[in-house]
Amino acid sequence: MTALHSPLVRFILIRLAYTVAVLLGVIVAVFFLIQIVPGDPVRIALGTRYTPESYEALRSASGLDQPLANQLFAYVGNAFTGDLGVSFRNSEPVTTMLFDRLPATITLALAAIVVALLIAIPLGAWAALREGRLADNVIRVISQFGISVPDFWMGILLIGLFSTALGWLPSAGYQPFADGPLGWFEHLVLPAVTVGVVTGAIMTRYVRSSVLEVVNTPFVTTAESKGLSKKKIMLDHVGRNALVPVLTISGIQFAGLLGGVIVVEVVFAWPGLGLLVYDSVAARDYPVLQGAILLIAVIFLLVNLVVDILYAVIDPRIRLS
Repeated sequence: MTALHSPLVRFILIRLAYTVAVLLGVIVAVFFLIQIVPGDPVRIALGTRYTPESYEALRSASGLDQPLANQLFAYVGNAFTGDLGVSFRNSEPVTTMLFDRLPATITLALAAIVVALLIAIPLGAWAALREGRLADNVIRVISQFGISVPDFWMGILLIGLFSTALGWLPSAGYQPFADGPLGWFEHLVLPAVTVGVVTGAIMTRYVRSSVLEVVNTPFVTTAESKGLSKKKIMLDHVGRNALVPVLTISGIQFAGLLGGVIVVEVVFAWPGLGLLVYDSVAARDYPVLQGAILLIAVIFLLVNLVVDILYAVIDPRIRLS
């Protein structure tokens, strides 16, 4: 059997085709979404700098003086080549602005998902193994509290405690790792914990449900009757089978974090995609807003593609079906 006819390769190629088709639809949707926004974006963007000459120059530079069909085809073609236009505010290429924000966004997303997994996996598994007991009830109450707490409120509380009262950590800002690992870590702790705790509370309930579902299956009962140790059963039987649903929620949460946590980024003045979207909406900078929405959609599609491939690696039944 050639590599091309392998079930896993076919599975990946089908998912890639789906991803490209959805991406094309997202590009078209983003284009028309901005078109239906009330008001003239060029006039709004110019503000007090408006003159008839500057207005026509910006419309021409943005391609908005062309027929709508021409604008659409040009936007789709440019989007696939990475050309998302220029900002109304500073005439900087939108692609450059987006990729300048990505390091901060990726840093926060990775740190937050690590915090979330460190919370969710042990607490969720422990609650499942102690179903109906005190530990299970306490963990469920704590996770419900974490889900109910607004992340911006938790961020403000952490700033008040660790920055204002104790003075241990900076209250806002971002420092690249290259400028000093210690400063990078200190600036990262509070926003990562803020996002990670809320995300971890959500994921704890999924981990608990997933482990509970697997623990109550016949093959686990059979493994126990054979005298296998609890550790071996958890690692070899429960862990692998419970991983697929957990992988789903982890991928969704991670993609959401990569798309930018707008409120948290505003609270901590974190220069990521979320803060860029907030600033673009406030300034009516539609090319940047279009580009940011499109990039967030691409991130979601890529993360979902990776999760689908990991599904097929973990559970062969998925790729064979």
